[in-house]
Amino acid sequence: MALAKSRLLHFDHLVIGSGLAGLSAALKLAKSGSVAVVSKSDASECNTRYAQGGIACVLDRLDSFEEHLIDTMDAGDHLCKKDVVERIVREAPAAVKDLIDIGARFTTLGDMGIEKDSSDFHLGREGGHTKRRVLHAGDITGEEIHRALLEACRKEPRISFFEQHIAIDLITSWRIGWIGDNVALGAYVLDIKSNTVKTFVSVSTVVAAGGAGKVYLYTSNPDVACGAGIAMCYRANVPISNMEFFQFHPTILYHHKAKNFLISEAVRGEGGVLKRRDSRGELVEFMDAYHPMKSLAPRDIVARAIDNELKRSGQPCAFIDIRGKSEEFLRLRFPNIFSKLLDLGINMSKDPIPVVPAAHYCCGGAETDICGFTGINGLYAVGECACTGLHGANRLASNSLLEALVVAGLCAGEIESNFEKLKEKRPTGRIPAWSSGKATDSDELVVIAHNWDEIRRFMWDYVGIVRTTKRLERAKSRIKNIRREIEKYYWDFLITKDIVELRNISCVAELIIDSAAERKESRGLHYTLDYPERDPGMDFKDTVLKRPRNMD
Repeated sequence: MALAKSRLLHFDHLVIGSGLAGLSAALKLAKSGSVAVVSKSDASECNTRYAQGGIACVLDRLDSFEEHLIDTMDAGDHLCKKDVVERIVREAPAAVKDLIDIGARFTTLGDMGIEKDSSDFHLGREGGHTKRRVLHAGDITGEEIHRALLEACRKEPRISFFEQHIAIDLITSWRIGWIGDNVALGAYVLDIKSNTVKTFVSVSTVVAAGGAGKVYLYTSNPDVACGAGIAMCYRANVPISNMEFFQFHPTILYHHKAKNFLISEAVRGEGGVLKRRDSRGELVEFMDAYHPMKSLAPRDIVARAIDNELKRSGQPCAFIDIRGKSEEFLRLRFPNIFSKLLDLGINMSKDPIPVVPAAHYCCGGAETDICGFTGINGLYAVGECACTGLHGANRLASNSLLEALVVAGLCAGEIESNFEKLKEKRPTGRIPAWSSGKATDSDELVVIAHNWDEIRRFMWDYVGIVRTTKRLERAKSRIKNIRREIEKYYWDFLITKDIVELRNISCVAELIIDSAAERKESRGLHYTLDYPERDPGMDFKDTVLKRPRNMD
């Protein structure tokens, strides 16, 4: 199928991605002009929707911003940027209020059957938190806040949605050969249904394309999480930071009829205990051997502990035991998880829940300041595809929705206040339309499927929870060959959604491998058997990769 003629579309602001970060930015940017929101699936399909736990936010008088900061810094293992952490933590209550004002509803004490102060919010506790500070909507927090944001954005006449559209590459002045400072001009975007490449031209471009969990064989992420934002920013010469720190959620449901179903960390926050089967088949605790906080230890420690216990025992899974709580409480606190498990024949008030670790959250990404600015005029990155310095070497539970919400608001505010200056800095000239050159239709689509499968398998085997230098070298050798194949395929054949995603996945995989190989120590989510200790000399030093400007 040949590509139809390219279309040119002009907007004041372009937002790539329709998750919490993208929609939050779009809603605020609509105050200063027209906004295009590009989403490669339906706008409702994004990582945000699958976030069960909640938003970490200091709302209790027994809690404090300082304690939230300390917990975040401790989890980040000497790599968080303290000023960034403090600003985001302090901005949290106001950002949450904005969500409530547009209709997001969070669980109250009254909803939980607690009469005293029943209108106050019920705050959960998760791994790494020393206080109860996780604001939630049952166990479908992401779904609830995304619903409210999407409804608000669809009502805003200045926002136009382009669903089933996948961004191919950012358009920058350097990319199209213009001399001077590198300036963002928009993006080339494939309309999946019509097979048309559209050229979006904008004053500001906000990349909010989410995470990259699909780079690994086992993940909690939906199929849209292919690392597009990180890969596009890298190709646009944005520095990429700390990609070695990929978080593996310790507790994904282990069941042949359930795909990528997350058992929220909040289950452990409410008293769930991690256990394994011993040689007699009995369930026994094991986290006391790994961390003083036991089952509420930070995620990197819990994930490695489960991985070690399973490899040592040969068991296929571990278990969360929360049978000490009543069925009534569990149905109220975890309605979605309880229902899903019950459909599979597991009553969590009577049965232990089988779990395994899986790739969950990318702590690295496009290097930005706290307002999402990438260093390229007019180009911003927010949400999981960005690296502000909040998470450091390991994300504290429920800080991700917080970061997406706060930074998206700060980003929109900065763009709005500098809008006239951004327009003045834009170079004049004709932006070339997308060209497919001499590319033809492919009759070898099996190549895409094979490369996709191979990348995800060797990333899981060699660049997973526990790494070695030899494993990373094997992964690097394979990804180099596959990247050459993919780039040749990309230029020889007409563009499709599958090849765009594969190109992005391969780029992100290599960034993770290269970052992991560069860090000769173990810290947070990056654990290597060859350098098992943290090197204090590397405290607060990021791993930064940047694509050479003259690279094809």
